[in-house]
Amino acid sequence: MIFLRYESFRSYLKLYPVTAAVIALNMIYFIVIVINGNPNEGLHAIRYGAFITNPKLDPYGMLEPWRYVTSIFMHSGIEHLLYNMFALLIFAPPLERLLNSVKYALFYLLCGIAGNGMSAWTNVLEGGFDTHVGVGASGAIYGVYGAFLYISLFKKSRLDEGSRKTVYTILIFGVIYSFLVPSVDLWAHVGGALAGFLLYYVFDRLNTHRNKVL
Repeated sequence: MIFLRYESFRSYLKLYPVTAAVIALNMIYFIVIVINGNPNEGLHAIRYGAFITNPKLDPYGMLEPWRYVTSIFMHSGIEHLLYNMFALLIFAPPLERLLNSVKYALFYLLCGIAGNGMSAWTNVLEGGFDTHVGVGASGAIYGVYGAFLYISLFKKSRLDEGSRKTVYTILIFGVIYSFLVPSVDLWAHVGGALAGFLLYYVFDRLNTHRNKVL
């Protein structure tokens, strides 16, 4: 089971530097936001970098595109933060080892951005009239799940049976949870998972081609 963590704290930092840095950034930024106000209050979240779209003025959030990234490191409350950080702590390390830290950092950011992009796009398609405010690392985390889904389906030799079952269970539970909880941005999860699935495919193909050339 690749998702069981046995490393010491020092070994974890050494083996998975990007994952450790991302967790630290999320926690530090959450503390900064909490010290200065309520992280679950819309205007306060926007002030600190939440992703925001307006159907009339800025449907895709492109007036301030940096929010596509900053919002990935924000959370609306302590439960939201701890749930996502636990997911990163457990599930991200094997992917960082598979991709290497540089590729994984790029992968993580792109999946988070894709999650926000999918959320904005679906809001436009649904013809909503309300301003949308989003925060959270879930899109990027579902990108990790999407990558493992690709591996489970097309590179089975890289995962043991228990790990594959864990991936399927998490994704099924995640979809059900996203439907049942109104505050959860389902489409951000879907966008992140799709991005993770496709990005891992691209990285895997590039790596295969590179090995053939060598």
